[in-house]
Amino acid sequence: MMADERDLAGRVVVVTGANSGIGRAVAADLARRGATTILACRNPDKARAAVAELRELTGNESVRSVELDLADLRSVERCAGELIESIDGIDVLVNNAGGAVPERRLTAQGVEETFASNYLGHYALTRLLLAHLRRDPQARVVNVSSNGHKYTKGIPWDDPTYEHGYGGLPAYGTAKLAQILFTRELAHRFGESGIHASAIHPGFIGSNFYARDRMGGAMTLVMKPIVGLFAKTPEQGARTVIQLATSDDVLSTNGAYWANGATATASAAATDDESAKRLWELSERMVTDGGVALPAA
Repeated sequence: MMADERDLAGRVVVVTGANSGIGRAVAADLARRGATTILACRNPDKARAAVAELRELTGNESVRSVELDLADLRSVERCAGELIESIDGIDVLVNNAGGAVPERRLTAQGVEETFASNYLGHYALTRLLLAHLRRDPQARVVNVSSNGHKYTKGIPWDDPTYEHGYGGLPAYGTAKLAQILFTRELAHRFGESGIHASAIHPGFIGSNFYARDRMGGAMTLVMKPIVGLFAKTPEQGARTVIQLATSDDVLSTNGAYWANGATATASAAATDDESAKRLWELSERMVTDGGVALPAA
């Protein structure tokens, strides 16, 4: 299934981690179609450079950026506040940014960093922007997850910050699993009020996620030759994200997990509705304990 080549003039899209990789490819495509495209990025200098490049590439002057550090809930709160103040509504939110770290690190709010930057920051951002999203009767939330969610058997409920037994791959898998469970619960809670939520495995991408030594030196040595042989380009990885952001054909399937342009089979842990509900409640507590007040759902 191909993404609709529709004109998106008058639509507003927010893409996290949009200065490079899949996020940049998604932003470029949606900006080319005329959407007001907002790049939510951690590094302001890189974001400004990406904005300039995309304006020149697409001819769309309605491309801009906002600062967002997903590992810092206060930054998420500021970003959401700036978006709410500056735009009337959001049609598409692409929760794309992410990564992994080889050693356990905690954020300023005491959350394990991989969990925070891939999942909890996006949970908080989405919750803070829900009222703006619900102004569109068919708003889209696209969560870029991964088949890496199969690296873990479930959410470590008794140790969500990995105080014991941290490993880069299991922590990454937990964060990606959380994204899929969040997608299911978001669709369950808000599908009837117009929110369409999807999670997607974009494939193995030869972007700067793998180019940097994020998983440790040994992993980098293993990954480099594989990237050259089997990886998709960011543009290829972006195709299903764009499909989910634009096509009406996907609207009949809410809360699903996607790969290669079609719904896909996630792990048993990722399809447990009780875990999805429990994760939502845990995430709400973690965000509020971090000092960020969430609006009533």
